[in-house]
Amino acid sequence: MSRRRTLGTTKKIALLVSAAAVAGGGAFVMASTSNAAPTPKSASDSTVCLGLATALSNNQKFIADQRADPDAQSEARIANREAVVAEIERKQEASGCVVGESAQDSQTAQPSQPAESAAESAAPSDPAQSAEASEPAESAPAGNAGDGAAASGQQVCNGSTVTLSGEGGAPAASSNQFPVGTKLKVTNLDNDKSTTVEVTSVSGSCALLNNAAFEQVREPGKFLIRRAVIEKVG
Repeated sequence: MSRRRTLGTTKKIALLVSAAAVAGGGAFVMASTSNAAPTPKSASDSTVCLGLATALSNNQKFIADQRADPDAQSEARIANREAVVAEIERKQEASGCVVGESAQDSQTAQPSQPAESAAESAAPSDPAQSAEASEPAESAPAGNAGDGAAASGQQVCNGSTVTLSGEGGAPAASSNQFPVGTKLKVTNLDNDKSTTVEVTSVSGSCALLNNAAFEQVREPGKFLIRRAVIEKVG
């Protein structure tokens, strides 16, 4: 009788140890799964990532253009835009996007993408510039070829998507077509929000909003305005 009890106790201990090992292994697998980093989203998978990739592409092109044809202010502009690039990359990481992906990267990876998204991904290299550089003139009114000479109240930058420069400060815009002091009204047709800002600096795009101005017209969580109307109002 005592031998049976001893064997029974030994078996029970062995079973308990085995069960603990199995449970521990399952917990380890679950922990490993839960701790696995999610795969970053590319610009083709997310509107947020596309907007950030476009902004990054625009700033990178602006820097490249300044280095290719420098002037007395190029060094300061490049330093400012390099800080903007770093901020955009931080936003990419925080948003779960591929860090360092630009609009050109996304376009190269998807040669068969629809024409509409291709135009946006091709946007120039100042935060909005790439889109405008490759976009066809979409029902542009007569006399719109030179936006800088457009009359007050005339729609300009036709067919352009709008994104942000990543620059701080009071609401403002930058442009490669309008002189400093020009006032532009930007309307987001997806939410009917608009802002009127003054051009305060040069960029590589027709009209580019800084962070404060972009916040006034953006949709929550988005870094790209696909349907925008831009008017010269002063």
